[in-house]
Amino acid sequence: MTETRRRHRNDDSVITRLLHTSATWAVVGLSANTARTAYGVARFLQESLGHRVVPVHPRAEPTLGETGYASLADIPDGVTVDVVDCFVNSSRVGAVVDQAIEQAERLGITAVWLQLGVVDEEAAQRAKDAGLSVVMDTCPKIEYSTPSGF
Repeated sequence: MTETRRRHRNDDSVITRLLHTSATWAVVGLSANTARTAYGVARFLQESLGHRVVPVHPRAEPTLGETGYASLADIPDGVTVDVVDCFVNSSRVGAVVDQAIEQAERLGITAVWLQLGVVDEEAAQRAKDAGLSVVMDTCPKIEYSTPSGF
């Protein structure tokens, strides 16, 4: 018997809520390298949308005026993270999503956002099963500038 899996479909109302509600975004894969896409998107989230950005990268570099952490688990108690934005390869994003699920209650995580080109249907389903909102394979800058409601 073969199992039929439904592909994840992004919900426009979730995207709108995440982009337009003041929040803290942990950007996994964000370093101080200004040439990287993660830096430009994080800066957009911070400067254009007014979100707080928490850098998460193995080097734990301070970036965009914020303290960096090596992993979600290293973010201290008392810091609320609403969205985990994943700038990692699709083959590695499942581990990040699992860590977001694991840290959700402690940090207040309500959503995971898998960036453009980052796709893991199983990880998206695990996040949804854990009660998290999921956006996958798109970018906040793209979604914010689309004519479908913004």
